[in-house]
Amino acid sequence: MDYNSNRKDLALPEYGRHIQKMVNHAITIEDREERTKCARTIIGIMGNMFPHLRDVNDFKHKLWDHLAIMSDFKLDIETPYPMPEVETLNARPEKVPYKNSKISYLHYGELVELMIAKAIELEDEEQKKHLIILIASHMKKSLSQWNKDSVTDDKIFSDLTRLSGGKLTVDENVKLPEIKENYQNRNRSNKKRNPKRSNDKK
Repeated sequence: MDYNSNRKDLALPEYGRHIQKMVNHAITIEDREERTKCARTIIGIMGNMFPHLRDVNDFKHKLWDHLAIMSDFKLDIETPYPMPEVETLNARPEKVPYKNSKISYLHYGELVELMIAKAIELEDEEQKKHLIILIASHMKKSLSQWNKDSVTDDKIFSDLTRLSGGKLTVDENVKLPEIKENYQNRNRSNKKRNPKRSNDKK
């Protein structure tokens, strides 16, 4: 028996062994014009295998690239697109540069530090106060995800002052909204918006 496991591995298995045989046959055609005609026929068959991808950008271009890969870049034909190069195909991707910025408090994240820096630059005192409260509220939510037992306003205000290098402070009379209260209010508002859904649960 001639099993696929005994045959040569396919360059692109998604097209199957029959398409690969067609490509192998096209390589053996001596006349370049006939070889090109055969290649275009193969491209048509390959496209019909994935009709749902016809509207995808560069779909035809990808088919010609795949044909080149299946022919091991040995198919000398006229193509509507430049043929890919072996070196480019096998080239290793460039390393992705990772940011190594130091974050003082991981549970607050870098975004909080950027917002604090922006608040320090604000000249309008009224806007600065509003932004400080928003930052502190966000910090409280972030910290509560890590530690729900010891999240106090004094802790948040202390961390905010430390992160800003003492340039941002919060009035002692300011009280940040409780996380649980926010959650309950959100549930109440959802029930008001979807009374039918809440009745269905009952």
